[in-house]
Amino acid sequence: MPKHLRSGVLNFTAIAAFLSASHCLAAADLQAVADASIKPLMQQQSISGLVVGVIKDGKAQYFNYGVASKDTQQAVSEDTLFEVGSVSKTFAATLAGYAVASGTLTLSDKASHYLPALAGGTFDHVSVLNLGTYTAGGLPLLFPAEADNNQHMLSYFQHWKPDFAPGTQRLYSNPSLGLFGYLAAQSLKQPFDQLMENTLLPQLGLKHTFINVPKSQMSLYAQGYGKDGKPVRVSPGALDSEAYGIKTSAADLLHYVEVNMHPTRLSKTLQQAIGATHTGYYTVDGMTQGLGWEMYPYPVPLQVLLDGNSTKMAMQPHPVNWLTPPRAPLADTWVNKTGSTNGFGAYVAYVPSKGLGVVILANKNYPNGERVKVAHALLSAMDN
Repeated sequence: MPKHLRSGVLNFTAIAAFLSASHCLAAADLQAVADASIKPLMQQQSISGLVVGVIKDGKAQYFNYGVASKDTQQAVSEDTLFEVGSVSKTFAATLAGYAVASGTLTLSDKASHYLPALAGGTFDHVSVLNLGTYTAGGLPLLFPAEADNNQHMLSYFQHWKPDFAPGTQRLYSNPSLGLFGYLAAQSLKQPFDQLMENTLLPQLGLKHTFINVPKSQMSLYAQGYGKDGKPVRVSPGALDSEAYGIKTSAADLLHYVEVNMHPTRLSKTLQQAIGATHTGYYTVDGMTQGLGWEMYPYPVPLQVLLDGNSTKMAMQPHPVNWLTPPRAPLADTWVNKTGSTNGFGAYVAYVPSKGLGVVILANKNYPNGERVKVAHALLSAMDN
């Protein structure tokens, strides 16, 4: 067995042995589980800085590793800002749920209803819900390079032709969910960034979550690192705010997890918005698709999570089985979302019925499977 694979097997074997020896984990024990997961991972993946936040019954705990910047050697903390990539899609979906609850957006409407420039073409036959669930008919993972800017993205949509009948296949897509968030903002008659930063984020109680990091917070913004080890941060692109533009801290993201698990503390409108994101619209290979969030019956085997968060699931079309009517969350559900930019990697998972949640933020993009293994180990340790 290759050395890098052998070390990973030993790592998670050790974690399993540790968990089997203890049925009740104190804080120091959970630190040991985190250390056993994170320290080898950071070495194997050359990750400079990583923060784990966990919550159980409303009590948060953080495990901080490494530095936010190789140059300054500033240590990471629960207040360090990280790019969270596609975890941003859950925020865009929450805004769409907010628009639905406010009566300005209807998921069954055709997309062109909210953007007349798309009328008379493909989007007369694609619903808002199709966009929010990656079933528009084959919108790609990324915009083509020539269309990846605000000047040309509308023309791209006007000329795009589906590969499948809308509603038949899931193909994970930034343009799809990005347009979903954009149309939600259109229905509310305000720019997306303005709605997010002035309305939704404050109402969710998020004080250190941004699309555009203000100058006063730049000292907390971690430096991301690419596969080559060189510094990189996210660059502008078409519908970037909607699809992958959020920057946040582990403390704020864990608060976001908490309000998703216990939305009754929010306004009725936001409760309905979050309920919409947790509603199951179809199933595919053991995963139930919500708006932004992806869900699994709990307890969930690690391999099921690895398959659901795999490159194959992200890159290939999958036939879907629609739930009619859409399904409220099961009593026991694992809810999750991965996110990446060129210089950052994020993962969020929580089990509302258990009051358990975990966020993992790193200033390097590394394989989703490794994030899932860490989260599964930690939540398994906490659920005893």
